[in-house]
Amino acid sequence: MTNLAYFKDQFEGLAAIDSADTIRELSKAAFDTFNQSGLPTYKLEEWKYTNISSLFDKNYQFSKDNLSPSALKAVQLPGHQEANELYFIDGRFMPGLSKMISSEKELIILPLEEAARGPYQKIVAEHLGSSSKYLKDGLHALNTAFIQSGVFIYLPKGQQLETPLYLHHINQAQTENVLSQPRSLVYLAENTNLQLVETYTTLGTMDSFSNEVIEIVLQENACLAYYKLQNDGPNAAQVSSTQIHQIGKSNVQTLTISLNGGVIRNNLNLILDASGNETHLYGLSLLKGNSHVDHHTLVDNKQPNCFSNQLYKGIADDTATGVFSGRIIVQPDAQKTNAYQSSKNIILSERATINAKPQLEIFADDVKCSHGCTVGQLDEEAMFYLRARGIPLKTAESLLLQAFASDILNQIKLEPLRKHVEQLIIAQLASS
Repeated sequence: MTNLAYFKDQFEGLAAIDSADTIRELSKAAFDTFNQSGLPTYKLEEWKYTNISSLFDKNYQFSKDNLSPSALKAVQLPGHQEANELYFIDGRFMPGLSKMISSEKELIILPLEEAARGPYQKIVAEHLGSSSKYLKDGLHALNTAFIQSGVFIYLPKGQQLETPLYLHHINQAQTENVLSQPRSLVYLAENTNLQLVETYTTLGTMDSFSNEVIEIVLQENACLAYYKLQNDGPNAAQVSSTQIHQIGKSNVQTLTISLNGGVIRNNLNLILDASGNETHLYGLSLLKGNSHVDHHTLVDNKQPNCFSNQLYKGIADDTATGVFSGRIIVQPDAQKTNAYQSSKNIILSERATINAKPQLEIFADDVKCSHGCTVGQLDEEAMFYLRARGIPLKTAESLLLQAFASDILNQIKLEPLRKHVEQLIIAQLASS
């Protein structure tokens, strides 16, 4: 059975499950879109640097096995004792495995189906699936078609949550290739603060493919620090689509760290929909082997007096490939916009590749916008300075690369997470 036939068979099975009207109607429309669009190919402009067609030459299964609590210890991050932890197993949210430190007054976590039927029905109906306005490819539609066992995260008005929230995604690929499609809807009410961390782990040596969609909504005076740590195996492919909609005047910081994995595509959309919105996007890719990481960002300035800043850095070795495609849109009403974008990259091997595509689309006349891209090698003068002082070649290279990455890592506000990432980078540079 082909993957497309398999998806159809599985979808027909889902149709028999009693789900909320909002989700059932959304899923049906999305599957129709998937049938019309199909899987994205390199012939599409937005996918010209990343070809995922070969990933679907193999058969995937939707695993249904649970994971024992003892196996979760391998994926826990430093500082987990003082964090709320949610677990997704093969793309399905597992409330029984998750751990909450914060009270229900501080943070509300519900299965998405339950939220769609209960007191949060209006929020779910309004915001679930809203990312389809910007993400129109077949993979996004495929995730929406198979919305099942997702999570709804709600931060009530006035909650300045100091305890971070960790979302752990675990794929079980011990005996078969696994396709997981996690779905999350996060809603930050007025005057709130949230630190959100996502990690990804594949267990086993078979192939896994994660097709994730997370939609985040911020109201007035909400603050979000959002970290994504990708440190999986070469058998793990991932398409991660994140949309953050700043409905009220709010502040957002996102940081994506890509260290290991197979083919990775990160779609990150910021919708600045209130005057005075502020957002900062950071990214760091440290690639080796045959890894392929594609960062696609979109910042849509819809209202005036907004500020955005993007800084993405990449290091590529061996035959690895890095892609950065950043798009800034300034709508006609978005006067007084300040928007900046920078991509800086270092190539360590003649066989490594970096593709960069910065884009500005400006429809207002009173704005300050800029973009830039650099691709080069390690600074020869700095290398000579270190070598002249007796520092071995490999150590000198490692020191310069750590310095190159430092201004990204310094943006991680969670100290245990920052130290953990620093140690991962040091270990990876030492093994290169």
